[in-house]
Amino acid sequence: MPQAHTVYNSGKFALIALGSNASSPWGDPTGTVLKAIFEVAGRLGADAVQSPLYRTPAFPVGAGPDFVNAAIRIPTGLDAQDVLAILHQIEAEAARTRTLRWGQRTLDLDLIALGNQVCPDLPTFTHWHGLAPDLQAKTAPDQLILPHPRAQDRSFVLVPLADVAPDWVHPVLGRSVVQMRDARPADEVRSVVRL
Repeated sequence: MPQAHTVYNSGKFALIALGSNASSPWGDPTGTVLKAIFEVAGRLGADAVQSPLYRTPAFPVGAGPDFVNAAIRIPTGLDAQDVLAILHQIEAEAARTRTLRWGQRTLDLDLIALGNQVCPDLPTFTHWHGLAPDLQAKTAPDQLILPHPRAQDRSFVLVPLADVAPDWVHPVLGRSVVQMRDARPADEVRSVVRL
């Protein structure tokens, strides 16, 4: 599969995770995620590959209603900051507010990776990747970190991502999406249920 590895890590594909657990101007969480997929594809490139939709418990447990989650692999020539700006614009159109970290939300669009880029640099990624769980709940980076420093810890990201980029290899951890998913607790992976 060297060709697939080359494609996933060439920098030409953005990997994006989507989630919703509150109604938006676009409808219920399912309708919101489907509309968001349409909007992302329309603005970043029509050749998006999307995962099925999944239902997953809110994170952390008890933080709200279940989420509808999905993932997209999409080719783009844009840089990471431009991709992020488009994702934030789409979130705003879905009435996303950022009042409570890990709280209920109309739409969450996370840029998980852009090829094999590490942004802004390895020390910054390493800091956020190694942040203790209690600090994760209280602090958020003030800049884009790529790959997403928590992606390897979240089955609700890895299960859909395995549908669209199973062989993408994390440029720092050296593990594929499937390997990271399979390293998660089995009951956590099973809690991500296809709709």
